[in-house]
Amino acid sequence: MVKLYDDERIDYLLAEDTMHIIQSPGVFAFSLDAVLLAHFAYVPIRKGRILDLCTGNGVVPLLLSRRTNASITGVEIQERLADMAARSVELNELANRLTMIHGDLKEMKAHLGHSSFDVVTCNPPYFPTPAATEHNANNHLTIARHEVYTTLEDVVKACKLHVRPGGKVSMVHRPGRLVDIITLFRQYKIEPKRLQFVYPKRGRESNMLLIEGTRDGNADLTILPPLYIYNADNTYTTEAEEIIYGKR
Repeated sequence: MVKLYDDERIDYLLAEDTMHIIQSPGVFAFSLDAVLLAHFAYVPIRKGRILDLCTGNGVVPLLLSRRTNASITGVEIQERLADMAARSVELNELANRLTMIHGDLKEMKAHLGHSSFDVVTCNPPYFPTPAATEHNANNHLTIARHEVYTTLEDVVKACKLHVRPGGKVSMVHRPGRLVDIITLFRQYKIEPKRLQFVYPKRGRESNMLLIEGTRDGNADLTILPPLYIYNADNTYTTEAEEIIYGKR
């Protein structure tokens, strides 16, 4: 049995009753954006190499491991979160396929090489760095949500460095950063290929986007149908329920 610290707990990984994840309300607990990214991203089914940047407690690699037999590497700058991720891998007996690294995504070239992954995924910090007086009292949450240690350009640059030519990069972010994302994708030779806007409900503004690009790809962007999370009565839509709980 893996060791738990402080306020850590072991949760089911959504409706998957055979897979668990270590979480902490005071440090990190995954949210819907990670689940949507893991569902949206292209993955090779039988073999290959996948890299997840800003991996947090390893939720995206754990979710992806249900869809592919590829090897998956997660990189997380916060030591506590990287340790939680590594223990979740151990908890689920996936050490033969999943590896968690504590490190800065800007400094992974020597460790991971370049152009060596078929797919790179990332759920990066969404917001520009706030003034020190605006930081969350919980430093773990500030780092996870704000560009304290890494910027959007740092993330896109790392994606380009590590994905192979023709490989895919998938990201979840906020719609307000779409122009920045597309600009940086093209600057670093990642051609946007699929884009989906996520809405809390019909009639509301989009609050999330999912985007996938191909390194050195040709221009040809597909806008996918909108994804609505809640019905008018605040129950999950059928599509959201299938993503979150699995097809029934």
